[in-house]
Order: sequence, then C-alpha cells, then structure tokens
Amino acid sequence: MLPGDLLTVVGNVGDDDVLYGTHVSPDLDTVVYTLAGIEGPRGWGVAGDTFAVMDRLAELSVDTTFRLGDRDVATCLFRSTELAAGEPLSAVTTSIARALDVATPVLPATDDPVRTKILTGDGTWLDFQDYFVNRGHRDRVVAVRYDGVDRASPGPGVLRAIDGAALVVIAPSNPHLSIHPILAIPGIREAVAAKPRVVAVSPLFGGKALKGPADRVMRDLGLPPGSDGVVAAYDGLLTDLVVDTGDAGDLGGLPPSITGHATGTTMRTVDEGRRFARWFAEVFR
Repeated sequence: MLPGDLLTVVGNVGDDDVLYGTHVSPDLDTVVYTLAGIEGPRGWGVAGDTFAVMDRLAELSVDTTFRLGDRDVATCLFRSTELAAGEPLSAVTTSIARALDVATPVLPATDDPVRTKILTGDGTWLDFQDYFVNRGHRDRVVAVRYDGVDRASPGPGVLRAIDGAALVVIAPSNPHLSIHPILAIPGIREAVAAKPRVVAVSPLFGGKALKGPADRVMRDLGLPPGSDGVVAAYDGLLTDLVVDTGDAGDLGGLPPSITGHATGTTMRTVDEGRRFARWFAEVFR
C-alpha cells in the first residue's frame, strides 16, 4: 500500500441509492473499509459485522435483499444526517475515513447526484441496485446511462488530484458500471486523457471476471472479448495495460501506443494485494 500522501482515490457515486431511509454509497464505503483494513470477506461491508437491524426489518416484512450490517447502517445513518444538514458528500466521506484512521484521501467523483441506470433485454430501465443486487445482475444489458451526469461537476479536489498525479491508475473494476460513471462527469475524462501515463489493471482472467458481471456487460454492449475489450472500454486513454499472468498471450495484440505488463493480479488476500502493490510500485516508479 502506498502512503496516503502518494495516493488519492477517486470513487464512483453512480451506485449510490436511498435504502432503508438512509443514503448508501457502496463504492465509497468499500474503498474506505478496505483502506481501513476492515472490509468484509465478500468484498463489501465490515468484517465480523452483525445484522440485527436487517433481521428486525425482515421480521417487519421489509425486503432485506440488500444486506447492510449494523456498523454499515451506522455509517449510512451518519452520512444521511450530515447530508440532510447540508454537508456535501465529499466532506462526509472525509469524516467517515478520518474516523477509521484512513490517511489516503478518498474523493467522491462528484458531490452531485449521478445515478447509473441499466436497460435490460426486456426493455426495462432499472436502478443500479435493483439490477445488481435484487436481480443478481443476471439481466442482459442493452444500454447504460448515468442520470444527472450532464448537470454534475467534479468533486472538490478531483481535478487537482488528477492534474497533479504522476500516474493515473484505473482499478480492475467493471468499466461500464464502476469506471465510466466517473469518466462521464464533465472534465474528468479530459483530465485523465491529458496525462502522459494512464494504466488500467484488467478485471478479467481468461476473459472472465472473478466476480460480478464485467465480462458479460462488456460482451452485451458489443466490446470484443478479453484484453481487447478492456482496451476498447477505455478507448484513447491508456498508455499501459496490466493483465494477469494467464493472459500474457493477449499482450501481443495490443496497439503500439499501449505497453503491456503481466503479473499475478488476483488480490483475494491481504498478502496477494501487498505483493501486487510492491510489483506495481517497482514497475511504475
């Protein structure tokens, strides 16, 4: 892990929603919990959390398909109270991170409401959490839009962080559902495109995502399979692509403008994550 003064994270807010009367920011919270070392075993929530609130809501016949642990509920209640009092999402996120002793700045891509919507094969537009959690991301994706993006501005510090960065790294996330909602905010894609080095870490292994629907969404939206699809998803932005060792054979087909790198990119444990971070810092120092 890089020290906080060497790393800034810009997080997606397109997944945000109001659930159980609280403002939920799944991507921002996952980043903060991970940096705090308390992330849950399935990549979301808090490790060792209890679910008394969800159990009681279920007793009251509330649909609790979207599970929030009790500590997670507390985070969401705090966020909701602060937002209702007029605090921007960026300030609230900083307060949550500070309370967990997270030194790395975690910046919402925007303080404005941007919501990812999914058009399914049956012609229905779904809220992101309805598509992803309630329906288990099983639907064929015909189109994706980001409501509110035309009225949104980059969050405080976002453009400054990008402009001042020696290197921009696009994390191994679902391009259309996690990264494009950030890049779609006016000014952010342009700022990234102006950087001399932009590295994407592929979310695919043998053309498939370890979890989630990244490969299926990319295929449904007409992108080529495997690493070619990752390059296409970030058309015109990348100078470097990192793939898993098992996909090293894909690197021969990269455009001349993109340098390929192969290493073990699974980060299912802290040790795997640290190994990858050490490798990355050495290669891109």
